[in-house]
Amino acid sequence: MASNRHLCRIIALQTLYEYDFRTSLDMPELETDMNEILARNIGVYSEVLEETDFITDLVEGTQKNNKKIDALIAPAAPEWPIEQIAKVDKSILRLAVYELLFKREVPPKVAINEAVELAKSFGGDNSSKFINGVLGTIYRQSEYYEPEEDKKLQAEQSAKPALAEQPSSTEEPEPAAEPELKPKPTAKKEEK
Repeated sequence: MASNRHLCRIIALQTLYEYDFRTSLDMPELETDMNEILARNIGVYSEVLEETDFITDLVEGTQKNNKKIDALIAPAAPEWPIEQIAKVDKSILRLAVYELLFKREVPPKVAINEAVELAKSFGGDNSSKFINGVLGTIYRQSEYYEPEEDKKLQAEQSAKPALAEQPSSTEEPEPAAEPELKPKPTAKKEEK
């Protein structure tokens, strides 16, 4: 079932990407119908798919919430306006944000990991890092964020006391104590 869900996400991504690509061409003679694209993409995998409703929900939900999702992505990636994000990365981000904050059927870690895997398969060299960073930021800024489950935050907090004990760069460090020199014990042979 898990691998089937991964395939469903791939089909949803392909559908969202194709729709975004076609609509960006600004060619009125090119007919762009999301339902036709979705039906065609599902048809290609119909023999191995167990659940097409999941794909339909991902595509329709992402599309329906597109403006809200883009409004969440923009502040999480301030150096990259939505129009400048690669179309495949943008489609992955939109799909993942929908699953992470709107659908909420899988744990946040799963939604983010799935998006990172999609980015590794379909994005550029740095896509997976970019997507992981943007989704992590969006999740941490959401109302659903649970700090106690965040291992990165826990690691940072456990490192803070150790850093507090370190002298600051303006303070003169205390000299280390001289090590105490003790003679090495000699091995005695047992006599028989």
